[in-house]
Amino acid sequence: MQAVLWYDMSFSGPIRFSPHYQPRVWGGRRLETILGRTLPDACTPIGESWEVSDRAESMSTTADGVSLNELWQKHRDKVFGKLKSDSLRFPLLMKVLDASNDLSIQVHPPAKRAAELGGQPKTEMWYVAHAEPGAKIYAGLKKGVTRVQFDAALQNGTLADVVHVIHPQIGQCLFIPSGRIHAIGAGLLIYEIQQNSDTTYRVFDWNRLGLDGHPRQLHIAESLASIDFEDFEPCMQPDVKEGSLVRCEFFDVRLCVAAEQLGHQGENLTLAVTRGKLNLAGESFCAGDFAVIPSMMPDNLRRITSRDSDCQWLEIRIPY
Repeated sequence: MQAVLWYDMSFSGPIRFSPHYQPRVWGGRRLETILGRTLPDACTPIGESWEVSDRAESMSTTADGVSLNELWQKHRDKVFGKLKSDSLRFPLLMKVLDASNDLSIQVHPPAKRAAELGGQPKTEMWYVAHAEPGAKIYAGLKKGVTRVQFDAALQNGTLADVVHVIHPQIGQCLFIPSGRIHAIGAGLLIYEIQQNSDTTYRVFDWNRLGLDGHPRQLHIAESLASIDFEDFEPCMQPDVKEGSLVRCEFFDVRLCVAAEQLGHQGENLTLAVTRGKLNLAGESFCAGDFAVIPSMMPDNLRRITSRDSDCQWLEIRIPY
């Protein structure tokens, strides 16, 4: 109860949450080797770290035991400002993904089809924090691929041959609207900002077994009903050294390297450090750290008091 009272009275500093680590057959250990995390054990492949999550299966909670949903439901104006949202949950989900093997080729349902398919729409963006030489992203279809060719590739196990391949560089980002077929390739560490949804339809999983030794479930009918078959050869977003990466109706993500403070009093955002270290409000934030900056946090505590020369971070906002 004291923790709830403290937050209710103050909200004057950054709000941090404990990450939820998700084992995945395609996961690895880069959260440990690159970001310096202490993972749950020494051998399980960890594919996802859910950093800011208002989902019952992996609810973000502060060290004092206050959940993100409690902040959203009971202290919305003080923490998140005057957002025009009737959602019962914080509308975004933020993760760090470590792909040591290729993810399944998959799709998220568009809003117009999600309900009838029993899922939730999911538009997302990826920021590439680390890329091994030759790493790939699969996104959209190769130019000119027809539905007939797609179906044939699906039947004979060569679906990867009809999906567009991108070779991303560190610091680039990609926008993935609902309906875009996609997969993260091996060798990538990615920050993912997405709608608060966990609906993924796998259309092809490289003919492999899951961690339980059995083939993972595919969702062929749902995938075919969701894929945008007119989505050909998307590109990474234009490179920027600082400024807007992606702005859509669900999120506004900016890359920052020289800002002197995080927004202004009355404004809510989420900080995600991608490189180096910065200090503000008497706290240090290193690569991989996330923190919600509440709307009531005063300007003097938003000022960055020091940072590494190579420090970079994302500022994630929900558009008003």
